[in-house]
Amino acid sequence: MIAIRAEKAGDAKAIFQVITTAFGRDAEADLVDALRRRRQLTVSLVAERGGQVVGHVAFSPVIVTSPAETWEAVGLGPVAVEPSAQRQGIGTALVREGLRQCRRRNENVVFVLGHPGFYGPFGFVPSKPHGITWERSVPESLFQVAELRKNALAGRGGVVRYQPEFDTV
Repeated sequence: MIAIRAEKAGDAKAIFQVITTAFGRDAEADLVDALRRRRQLTVSLVAERGGQVVGHVAFSPVIVTSPAETWEAVGLGPVAVEPSAQRQGIGTALVREGLRQCRRRNENVVFVLGHPGFYGPFGFVPSKPHGITWERSVPESLFQVAELRKNALAGRGGVVRYQPEFDTV
């Protein structure tokens, strides 16, 4: 059985291992550690099975800037599941609970860079038709947005800037 819970003190090493194993490199794990050190994790959840951490999802603040305004939102990622536990719904459960936690925190908008087939069922759609782009050049279908509150994007647009730690990934 899988339990999803908030990250707690003492989880950092297990989270680092899960992320490194899932991505096959340290960059994403280093990113999460750096965000944690600066207290820039809006939501950080782990998936546990048998007392072992087998998955993690992070949400962190982003800034959206347009000529008219600057506003805050949340970025989802990275999400990681230990390879032996993948394709068992753990990533889905982590994202679902993370979005629920963001709603409880009164967040309005979440951005993600990822596969539309995975993120679409959570309500993510391409951001470009909403007049929102990422500061990096990526295929339009991959940079997505979800409204956590109805009409949260009404009249809004701009360029999304993640935390500076993302520049190293």
